[in-house]
Amino acid sequence: MINTTIQPDLAKRRAELTRAPESIVFSGDGEPQSPESIIERLQTMLAAGDLHPDTYSLGGGVEVFERRMADELGKEAAIWMPTGTLANHLALRRHSGTNARVVLQEQSHIYQDEGDALVRLSGLNPIPLAKDKPYFTASELQEALHSSVSGRVLNPVGAISIESPVRRQAGQIVPWDDMQAITLLCNKAGIPVHLDGARLYMMSASTDVGIKEYAELFDSVYVSTWKYFGSPFGAILAGTREFIGGMFHDRRMFGGGLPSGYLATALSMNGMDGFVDRFRESLAKANALFTVVNKLPGIEIHPFEHGSNVFELHLDAEIDTDQFVESLLNFGIVIPWLKSEWPLPLLHVNSSILRRTNEEIADTFAFVVSAQD
Repeated sequence: MINTTIQPDLAKRRAELTRAPESIVFSGDGEPQSPESIIERLQTMLAAGDLHPDTYSLGGGVEVFERRMADELGKEAAIWMPTGTLANHLALRRHSGTNARVVLQEQSHIYQDEGDALVRLSGLNPIPLAKDKPYFTASELQEALHSSVSGRVLNPVGAISIESPVRRQAGQIVPWDDMQAITLLCNKAGIPVHLDGARLYMMSASTDVGIKEYAELFDSVYVSTWKYFGSPFGAILAGTREFIGGMFHDRRMFGGGLPSGYLATALSMNGMDGFVDRFRESLAKANALFTVVNKLPGIEIHPFEHGSNVFELHLDAEIDTDQFVESLLNFGIVIPWLKSEWPLPLLHVNSSILRRTNEEIADTFAFVVSAQD
């Protein structure tokens, strides 16, 4: 069993290697950023005249970014938020109105990681489906909708949320056919459906389903603008003009009307340029690499059936997993330690894999495996 306790000096070394520009980092969704890389990008944008201050997250570069994201998602309007937690919350709050029930995945970020915010802050009652699974089906949703209106007290569902990819389920994706069936059911029932699409751009690159094709199924869409666009924070919520209109008041009421957001939105726009193409290239390179690595004795890297950029690392019992992960650090390859919610180490593919040839990376894996014999 891998040790989940990391010594302070080792943790510091891993952090330094993660930020190093030559490292291969199988952790996180975007290319790792450092203070130096962020400042360098901002300096380049400043010289190009691409930094336009806003006023309390209104106007300036924030508004430019909102218009671009609305266009990219095929929606009428968009609003920038400092966090995805706030974007999801305000979307479901507005959709639901006086119908307090919100159906979502039991494994979703909204249900598991936001401290009962829906009920405590907005009086919304989350109804979790698909326990310990990435997604629920249209038939499971139909049962939940029926039970909400067939009891002694009418409790209609006000909104439905779908997260995809699902972080707590190793980045697994809700299959396209199931997503279509669920949103069609919601449309027929007249219930708004929200996409927690924090990693929508990665999902699109993984499935070859277009970003606008995904967004078209949903009444509102949240996209993270920091997880893989190289910004320190930020999120976008998009929908109709009527839906987004005036939401800056809600954003401010919840403490999200930051005095300035243009540096974050500028970094996000910069990171968006060419992201999908780079991510597709990174995934193709990773699949080719893992095919070679899987020929080595004692190691296998497995994709998930409905996976995105996350892969499972399997090592034979004879291989000391801690030593294996530590040894790779000597060659500038960073693999995450085991997380409590998943039984095996997970490799996250991002564009840092483009920094070296597959031959170099595979040779390193081969050397580290052979050194443990």
